[in-house]
Amino acid sequence: MSLLLDKVVLVSGGTQGVGAGIVKAAAGEGATVAFTGRRLEAGDKLMAELAAGATAAFIQTDLADPQQAIDSVRQTVDRFGRIDCLVNSAGLTTRGSLLDTSVELFEQHMAINLRAPFFTMQAAVADMVSRGEPGTIVNIISMAQHGGQPYLSPYAAAKAGLAGLTRNTAFAHRWDRIRINGVNIGWTQTEGEDAIQRQFHDADDSWLDAANSKLPMGKMGQVDEIADFVVFLLSDRSGVVTGSVIDWDQYVPGAHD
Repeated sequence: MSLLLDKVVLVSGGTQGVGAGIVKAAAGEGATVAFTGRRLEAGDKLMAELAAGATAAFIQTDLADPQQAIDSVRQTVDRFGRIDCLVNSAGLTTRGSLLDTSVELFEQHMAINLRAPFFTMQAAVADMVSRGEPGTIVNIISMAQHGGQPYLSPYAAAKAGLAGLTRNTAFAHRWDRIRINGVNIGWTQTEGEDAIQRQFHDADDSWLDAANSKLPMGKMGQVDEIADFVVFLLSDRSGVVTGSVIDWDQYVPGAHD
């Protein structure tokens, strides 16, 4: 298939987890893909994993620095001539409640989960508008933006902000034919989630099986499934949809037994 044939796609936080899955799926659908991450070795590893013939570039970026976030878009445009699609996938999920979150932790969450997407979107939309061409953006948000667990206070705040930003910018740029949507992903099986469970929840090697057994579908969200959905939203096959923040999970907010 070629849902993204001849499209230039930038994926922030693309070296691991959901971001890496999106990079692979986009490349598999014919896109030219740029992706960001902090660690050079992780970027090189993913470049080696991409299918032969894929056109891709790793842009080492620390998204905590807003100028580097902006520059990642500019480097994509400089290298490939334009940007057609943007995915804001980078996310910080370190724990903190209302009472124990420090100013430093709060600022870290806002920097990665809200400020970086704001400025990558700003730079990407500026390129699209300057060329008078349509484009698509997908923000990876979280089910936690509906409220979240008590230990996700700064994370929930930042992701709720990103959901609002998604709707605001979609409305602002609908006449530019720039479609902007968000995906509220639920509990997802990634290497990052494994590390978080072990660091903050004293999990052992059996935690994943135990977690899956308690979920309605018998499994956590899978990276490849999310990636396929994001590619669909980036592509013309998703039609005129814009300003939607879609719950991608097996729980239904507001419903209860």
